[in-house]
Amino acid sequence: MALSPRSPVPPGERLGLGPVPSHRDLFFGLLQVAMSAFGGGLSAWSQRIVVEERRWMSNESFLTALTVARLFPGPNQINMAVFIGTSFHGLSGALVALAGMLLLPFSLLMLLGLVYFQVHQIPAVDRILAGVVAAAAGMALSMGFKILHTYWRDPVALALAAATFVAMVVLQVRLVPLVLVAGPLAMAWYWPRTPRQGEGP
Repeated sequence: MALSPRSPVPPGERLGLGPVPSHRDLFFGLLQVAMSAFGGGLSAWSQRIVVEERRWMSNESFLTALTVARLFPGPNQINMAVFIGTSFHGLSGALVALAGMLLLPFSLLMLLGLVYFQVHQIPAVDRILAGVVAAAAGMALSMGFKILHTYWRDPVALALAAATFVAMVVLQVRLVPLVLVAGPLAMAWYWPRTPRQGEGP
């Protein structure tokens, strides 16, 4: 079942072409996302693993989840993990997805942090990290092109995206005021409307 931006997300319902993931699947799927995204690019890896590999969600439902995750305070991918887990198994799914996203990566981060503070003054280390960040930026850009076709024929969506880009990059509008203005406008436009009599379904 493909989920449009206008549809709610019923817990436990299929959102993609694959089967509904179990708690175990959620844990290891989000763990795979977290362990793949060295240097950043979590959104891109989420799209690749959740949509393309495991087929838990369609591109449309993934884009809905990503939008909701970015509208709420806190790290986007933590919000995303909660959204995905809750969509399939409610509170227990959210907790399992969070554990997959945080448990092992947090442990590794603590270990790597101890190592980094011992070797961060070595020039080669900074060069390696710069290369990882560049690769992460490329992954994020590739995800943007992959989901572009979802709204390619929707001129309003393209106009909203372009206006948001100009406001942030050119006009340097801060994120919170931009979300407070653009968010309600987008929701008002895409809010489900009951067709008038004679207009058809």
